[in-house]
Amino acid sequence: MADPLGLIGNVGGASGPLRPVPPTPPGKSGEPGFKELLREQIEQVNQLQRDAKEAIEDLAAGRRDDLESVMTATQKADTAFRMLLQVRNKVMDAYEEVKQMRI
Repeated sequence: MADPLGLIGNVGGASGPLRPVPPTPPGKSGEPGFKELLREQIEQVNQLQRDAKEAIEDLAAGRRDDLESVMTATQKADTAFRMLLQVRNKVMDAYEEVKQMRI
């Protein structure tokens, strides 16, 4: 499982912390923009939630007996979702602030 926001820890070693993306001039396509990064993070959080759900179902069906890994997967999915929710809240706050600006 990859760490979607790079803040939980590098358990799998597959993903590192997010780095800021400098703005690119119009017409140049280099690194992905905010929209692509956000979409990627949402997909990773969704995958963590699916993995946690599958682990819970496997535990309930008796196909798995390691409760610790199920709890870890559930906690990672929960933490990633809460972090993504906070990012959304900050973006919405910024939008509201920009909307209140007078030109």
